[in-house]
Amino acid sequence: MISNFVSDKKELFDRWANSYDWAFPSFIYQAIHKRLLTKVELSPNANVLDLGCGTGRLLNRLAIEFPEIRGTGLDLSPQMLRIARQNNRHRPRLIYIEGNAENLPFAEGQFDAVFNTISFLHYPQPEQVLNEVARVLSLGGRFYLVDITFNNSSSCQITPHSPTGIRFYSPKQREEMGNKAGLTCLGHYHLLGFVLLTIFQK
Repeated sequence: MISNFVSDKKELFDRWANSYDWAFPSFIYQAIHKRLLTKVELSPNANVLDLGCGTGRLLNRLAIEFPEIRGTGLDLSPQMLRIARQNNRHRPRLIYIEGNAENLPFAEGQFDAVFNTISFLHYPQPEQVLNEVARVLSLGGRFYLVDITFNNSSSCQITPHSPTGIRFYSPKQREEMGNKAGLTCLGHYHLLGFVLLTIFQK
């Protein structure tokens, strides 16, 4: 069931890839990325991971803002990654890899920061994603989780058994899931409308 769900998501984003950077949501993401950067703290030579990197827009912004960092983008969609690689002006500092956030192909403590922007709502097993994030973060490393939220105490699911199925979490739920994975919540910050940044530290 989960594997079918993941492959359906993959197909959905593959189909969306060619028009993604010109679609209306992309302009919203650009505004979100700009506000996110005001909250980001990175050491000059940091190694960062962007989960659900899409066409690589956030990593590109980070590479410009922090000119000595190294970055890896991971996405489920090979078509999104194809566009990210075509647009990559920061080789070899930035690389893009196909993979699943629930089973990251990286070593323990490999990254100083992990980013996840409007992707967490797609994961069928969010607790497993947080466990993987905690595993690949270095001690003191930060996880920047940006996603749509609601302030009620229970999660809100929309078409859960469809490839477009998504789930939103309250700030409290984010904190609880993060704590179970060994991550400490440093704070919540509203970026745009219902889009909330939660910063965790290992």
